[in-house]
Amino acid sequence: MPAADEHANRGRPERIGLLGGTFDPPHCGHVAAAVACVDALDLDRLLLVVANHPWQKTPLRTVSPAEDRVAMVEAAAAGRPRLEVSRLEIDRGGPSYTIETVEELLGEARGEQRPAPEVFMVVGADLVESLPTWERVGELARLVTLVVVSRPRSPTPQPPAGWRSAVVATPGIDVSSSEVRTLLAQGRPVGGLVPEAVIRCIHHRDLYAVWR
Repeated sequence: MPAADEHANRGRPERIGLLGGTFDPPHCGHVAAAVACVDALDLDRLLLVVANHPWQKTPLRTVSPAEDRVAMVEAAAAGRPRLEVSRLEIDRGGPSYTIETVEELLGEARGEQRPAPEVFMVVGADLVESLPTWERVGELARLVTLVVVSRPRSPTPQPPAGWRSAVVATPGIDVSSSEVRTLLAQGRPVGGLVPEAVIRCIHHRDLYAVWR
């Protein structure tokens, strides 16, 4: 974590990005979005928050164990400045609610007598329509700036009313975790879609073999 004095010297609170997800597996689109947001928003750090229990997905499919997903995200983030892997939701346990993660970050700052950070919640354009279903969404909207990441082949939706918001365009990497899982299930290569370090992690941990 950057020292509080560093941000005081800049004359502003720490700017923290949150890019949460199941990351099953993390892919090059995740990395591109994270790097683009760090640069476009001048973030001090961006947390890749690995969901413990992604309650909107687990009823639909089997989700890889949390520790395997953390290991893959660590591989994806390695050597990339200002990207950090966060275990907050895993260590907290239970269903993963972004509002609780934001409150935990704000509470840490209060406990350390630091200024409250500015929190930027990064979501893909495909998630914007689902925001009203999120836990305590009204409180969340008051605490964060919503950052919508556009995807190359998809129109960028208008951020919903009631949010401070920004839109960040990403490079032409259009891939989803479900597409990667399908390719792996078919025994096809995923080079160029998934960082090489993540591919090595997948092989080392023998992940996604259940789909083959």
